[in-house]
Amino acid sequence: MGSTVAVQRCFEYNPEEIAKHIAWLYTESDGPDPAGKTILLKPNILSDDEPVRATTTHPVVVEAVIMYLQSRGATVFVGDSPTFDTQKFTGEKSGIRQVVNKCGATWVRFNDAAILRKVGNTEIKITALITKVDLIISLSKLKNHELMIFSGAMKNIFGFVPAFNKAMQHVKYPDRYKFGKFFVDLEEVIKPHFHIMDGIVALEGPGPGNGYPKKVNVLLASVNPLALDIIASRIVGYNPLEIPINKIALERGFLLKNINDIIIKGTDPDTIVVRDFKRISKGSEAGIIFKYIKKKTPFLRRFNERPVFNSKLCIGCSKCIDICPVKTLRFDNKKKNKVLVNEARCIHCYCCHEVCRERAIEIKRKVF
Repeated sequence: MGSTVAVQRCFEYNPEEIAKHIAWLYTESDGPDPAGKTILLKPNILSDDEPVRATTTHPVVVEAVIMYLQSRGATVFVGDSPTFDTQKFTGEKSGIRQVVNKCGATWVRFNDAAILRKVGNTEIKITALITKVDLIISLSKLKNHELMIFSGAMKNIFGFVPAFNKAMQHVKYPDRYKFGKFFVDLEEVIKPHFHIMDGIVALEGPGPGNGYPKKVNVLLASVNPLALDIIASRIVGYNPLEIPINKIALERGFLLKNINDIIIKGTDPDTIVVRDFKRISKGSEAGIIFKYIKKKTPFLRRFNERPVFNSKLCIGCSKCIDICPVKTLRFDNKKKNKVLVNEARCIHCYCCHEVCRERAIEIKRKVF
């Protein structure tokens, strides 16, 4: 797989400018020939949020990609499966559904049909749409991620796992390194053909759903998702090898053998690093003995970073309770918007934090 990453500075979501950038990025990074192909576009729609929150791929970027592919003779399908992928999910708040309709592309639901695929050592459900198209193109959003540190091209493929099936993977892979291996396994199964990343306005702070918009002013593209994530994470100030997915994928070597093999076309990423980007702390890795003691000693578990609930901001929607894969959350019987946590059962997957739209959940240490 190629290791060219095309990097283009872009300061606004201006449709005409982005259309030019997408054409340049696609050509310079050797995008696959779309002529006569059926293509599935997979933007990042973590939750159907307004574009201003910067949690989803911006609709102007999605529109530019659709129009470019159609101009080259492709038939385009667009969809995603957020965690709460119910019949109420339309993709309209994000503005993506509207541009799909405007361009005459076809909106598809990932949750309507699934197939079983072996990922690592287990079988999981993946949308059957991946078997019905010629090409898969991922349109990721440059974001932080509380659990995985960084969310980019490799992480975006998680959306091919329909709805609540995603939450159950947190139970099977309870820490960021085991989960990172899962994402690399998933990439080997799905193998999208091309990747474009929206980093014009990225998401810093407590991502992927509760962070804050941050101007990074960049669009990136590559056939190689690992190379793309390495460059994107570097632009926002991370050491790419401290991102678990990057490190694991590089060690496995099926996408890239060496960081130095990446070829940059366009803007030099080292000249546009965002020094004040609010990053996720990697944290120190405790020794095996201390990990064992913490596991066996409930009091010491309090020193882990964990979900902390703010009842003043909670609106009692119950999304956090519904999504918890180990059912460790419940409402206080006396106060509807006060969420109680069974600390002994919590696996620190942060699914509750991802789905809370009210910023009522923080990930932090709270000893007392």
